[in-house]
Amino acid sequence: MTSIEIGLWVTGGLLVMVVLGMRVAFAAAFAGLVGLIWIFWSKKGYDADEFGWALTVAVKTAGQVPHGKVASQALSLIPTFILIGYLAYYAGLTRALFEAAKRWIAWVPGGLAVSTVFATAGFAAVSGASVATAAVFARIAIPEMLKVGYDKRFAAGVVAAGGTLASLIPPSAILVIYAIIVEQDVGKLLLAGFIPGMFSALVYALLIIGLALTIKGFGPPVRGFTWRERLVSLPPALPIVAVVVIIIFFVYNPFGGDSWGTPTEGGAIGAFIVFLMALWRGMRLRELKDALVETAKLSIMIFTIIWGVLIYVRFLGFADLPSAFSDWLTALPYSPMLILICILLAYAVLGMFMDAIGMLLLTLPVVYPAVMALNGGPFVSAEEATFGMSGPMCAIWFGILVVKMAEFCLITPPIGLNCFVVAGVRPELSVQDVFRGVTPFFVADAITIALLVAFPGIVLWLPSLAG
Repeated sequence: MTSIEIGLWVTGGLLVMVVLGMRVAFAAAFAGLVGLIWIFWSKKGYDADEFGWALTVAVKTAGQVPHGKVASQALSLIPTFILIGYLAYYAGLTRALFEAAKRWIAWVPGGLAVSTVFATAGFAAVSGASVATAAVFARIAIPEMLKVGYDKRFAAGVVAAGGTLASLIPPSAILVIYAIIVEQDVGKLLLAGFIPGMFSALVYALLIIGLALTIKGFGPPVRGFTWRERLVSLPPALPIVAVVVIIIFFVYNPFGGDSWGTPTEGGAIGAFIVFLMALWRGMRLRELKDALVETAKLSIMIFTIIWGVLIYVRFLGFADLPSAFSDWLTALPYSPMLILICILLAYAVLGMFMDAIGMLLLTLPVVYPAVMALNGGPFVSAEEATFGMSGPMCAIWFGILVVKMAEFCLITPPIGLNCFVVAGVRPELSVQDVFRGVTPFFVADAITIALLVAFPGIVLWLPSLAG
C-alpha cells in the first residue's frame, strides 16, 4: 500500500470518528499517531520485528509537535486577545458599549437588533473570540430585546450571528491560526479582516432593517433618547475604542514608516490598558479571578485542538497527501474560480460536523497548496496569476474567505457552537430556538461571501497599503 493510500484511509477514519461525535483534537491526534505508525511500519515491509521501531519513531515524532509548533510568539496573541475580552466584560465596558449603540442607533426599524450587531462588532475588535462575544451579549442584549417585544428566537439569532464577527474583525484568534498554518504575515491578515468584518456587520444590519420594514411588529424601534443622553453614553465606551486604535497602530502605522511594535506587543498593551480600566471601574478580586480562569479555559481548549490536529498534519506530510491533492485539483477540466467556489461550499458542509478551528487546522495543509497552485503558485506575480493577484495577496484573500466560511459554520446546525453557547447562557431558550433564529443570517452570509469573491479589493485594499 502506498503512502497516499495510507493517507486516504487514515483521513477517512478521522472523518468517521468526528461524525460519530469524538472531539476533533483527540480524533486528529489518534489518527495522526496511527498514521505515523502505519507509514513507518510500511517502509519496513510490515516486518513484525520492526513494529516496535515504527511505534517508537512515531511517538517521538508526534511528541515533538506540541512544544515545537505551539511555542511561537505569534500564538501568544491568542490568550492576550481573549483576556482583553473577558476583562472588558467584567469591567462593565461591554454593557457601556451596548448602551451607547442603543442610544445612537435604536431609533431605526429593528433598532435594538441593529444596535446589538454593531455592539458585538465593537466588542469583537477587542475580544477576538466568537464564543466569548456570543456569551457576553446573550446576557446583555437578549433581555433588552425581549422587553420591547422581539421574538425570543430572533433575538437569540441576532446575538449568535453577531458573535461570529469576532472571527474576522481584528484581533481575530482564527486569523492568527490561519496565518501560522500557511506561514503568512499575521499583521497583514489582521488588517485584511477589518473591512470584510465591518462589511458583514453592515449586511446583517441591512437585513434586520429590511425584515423590520416588511414584517409588522418584527423589530419595533426604540425612541426617546435625548442628545444629552446620547453624548453622555460615549465616554464609558471610549476605552474599547482606545484599545482598538492602539492595536491597529501596533499592527500597522497609518502615518507611514515602521510599525510601533508586533501584534503580540499590541495585544499585551491592550490587555494591560483594559486591566487598568477595570480596576478604575471597581473590578473586584473575584471578578479578576473569573476573567483569568475563563481566559485559561478557552485558551487551553484552542491550544489542545492545535496540538492534536498538528500531529495529524505531521502525518499528512509523510503521506504526501497535500501535493497529491494539489496535482489532482489543478488537473480538473474546470475553471479555477469554479473549483474555488466548490472548495468554499465543501467548507460549508464540513462545518456542519466540526468546529471552526479544528476544520481549518485539518483542511488547510491540504487545501491551501491546491488553491495557491490554482492561482499559479505561491510566488506568482499579479500579472501572471489566474485570480489576478500575487501569491501573497491570494493567500490573504483566500484566508479571509475561509475564515468567513468558518463564521458561517459557527451558526449552522448541528454543531453551530455559538448557538449552543447562547442557549446555554439563556435557560429560556432551546438550541432549536437559536438555530431557527439564525436562519435569516444564512442569506446575509451568502451575500457577503459572494461579494468578497467577486470583488477581492474589499479584502486586499488595507493589506496593499501595508506594502
